[in-house]
Amino acid sequence: MTFAFRMICTLVIVGTIAGCRSPEKYKAQADKEVYNIIDNKWRSDFGQKTNYKISDTDPNEFRPVRFIPPKKVLTLQQAVELATKYNREYQSQKESLYLSALDLTLTRHQYAMQWFGTVDAEYLKAAGVEDNTIGSEAGFNQTLLLGKGIKVGAGLAIDWVRFLSGDSHTTLGSVLSATLEVPLLGNGAGKTELENLTQAERNVLYRIRSFNRYRKTFVVDIINDYYRVLQQEERVAISEASYQRQIENTNQLRMEVEVGQRAQSDADEAEQRLLTVRNNLVSAQQNYAQALDSFKIRLSLPTDIDIRLDPNELIALETIGISQPEYDAEDAIEMALTRRLDLANSKDELDDAKRKLTLATEGLGVQLNLIGSADADSQPDTNIDRIQFHEGTYSLGLEADLPLDRKAERNAYREALISIQQRQRGFDEDVDRIKLDVRQAFRDLEETSENYRIQKAALELAERRVEEQKLLLEYGRGTIRLLLETEDDLVEAQNNVTDALVRHTDAKMSFFRDIGILEVRPDGMWEQGIK
Repeated sequence: MTFAFRMICTLVIVGTIAGCRSPEKYKAQADKEVYNIIDNKWRSDFGQKTNYKISDTDPNEFRPVRFIPPKKVLTLQQAVELATKYNREYQSQKESLYLSALDLTLTRHQYAMQWFGTVDAEYLKAAGVEDNTIGSEAGFNQTLLLGKGIKVGAGLAIDWVRFLSGDSHTTLGSVLSATLEVPLLGNGAGKTELENLTQAERNVLYRIRSFNRYRKTFVVDIINDYYRVLQQEERVAISEASYQRQIENTNQLRMEVEVGQRAQSDADEAEQRLLTVRNNLVSAQQNYAQALDSFKIRLSLPTDIDIRLDPNELIALETIGISQPEYDAEDAIEMALTRRLDLANSKDELDDAKRKLTLATEGLGVQLNLIGSADADSQPDTNIDRIQFHEGTYSLGLEADLPLDRKAERNAYREALISIQQRQRGFDEDVDRIKLDVRQAFRDLEETSENYRIQKAALELAERRVEEQKLLLEYGRGTIRLLLETEDDLVEAQNNVTDALVRHTDAKMSFFRDIGILEVRPDGMWEQGIK
């Protein structure tokens, strides 16, 4: 009785403590289990294990603005770091990764030791007789899935019933049970469950790969957006400089008209051009403001916050200039086919389809399982620790299902065959698409490199032409129209140089991403993983 009393007290205490857990403790327990799954499945070739944990910050306290530097100028690194912390789409991607692992915890739980405990009470009054009954049951169940679909189950239940009446007494007992299912023919016993568990495990692996592929694309997009905003700001500066030059030219022409050195039509043409340049400046300012506000939203910042991006980042980009990768197109394709995470998922999904086809094929024929069970009770008089194995109930037999009706299994088999074809086509298409992506990225890199060199040469030519037209006009050999046209060409050339540089930078990052060697650092920035 002492042992039984200790066991019951222990169960009651454990159940009480478990029931008194706070929501925060349940949350912490879930987080620990989820991140343990993710960490164990995260391989080094996926990228650095960072920027993947979700945040449970209260939306009312969700204030990324507190990370804005005092001078209100965001560097590129600060912008990317803000984006990977607070961008709404990025947060959703992290939550999807978390939820996939959370689903796996429940699937795994089905094959872990599961404790249970119940208490029920009843009051009964009949024919003047009153009776109070309190019942309690506690124990555990566990199902194990072994290789080849072997399924083993075990359970222990302790029953404790106290009758509170005039002649109160207590009964205490335990039951130990076990089951065994072994598939001999077909896909019975635990084969289907084992496949479901295997698929659940692999689905989390696929989600980790997809998340890493996503964040590489995300970082490239954020960096490109950052430079695009700077490019718009540069357009404003170029337009402002052009407007100031146009004002100076127009004022000079007005004076020359007054003294009779120029015709009024020359001044009118300059005035007309001044209005056009002013309109271009206003449009450039509006485009810059719109681009900056859109970028703020990507950083989850309010659009009315006063910030600007660091123009030194664009200067640094100009200092770096252009560069070519150390791979030719064929080497790049070979690397992409080896390292692309989305292709790894596609290949593994084809393997999943093949496993399911094997399982469906086994379901068409005779289903034969070896079934065994054992049940043993404890001794009476509350000796729950003394299981009477010699008086237990044991069974061993065969369970057969003849293939007389296999319509559902036939359909499942046919669906599995079609799924194989679909997955194979999908994988082949993914290979072709990746080859195309890499070839296009390689061509874009070559094109943007050459385009940048061309635009630099065009800028030098435009600057020289403007100076030449000014000298010609000064000596009376040029025309106002030619000067204005060369000014327009200069503005276009200046904008084209910046655009070509930004496009080259985007092409370079996209190339490294598409061949699978772009790595995301803990601060959100990128680096080339293999050189």
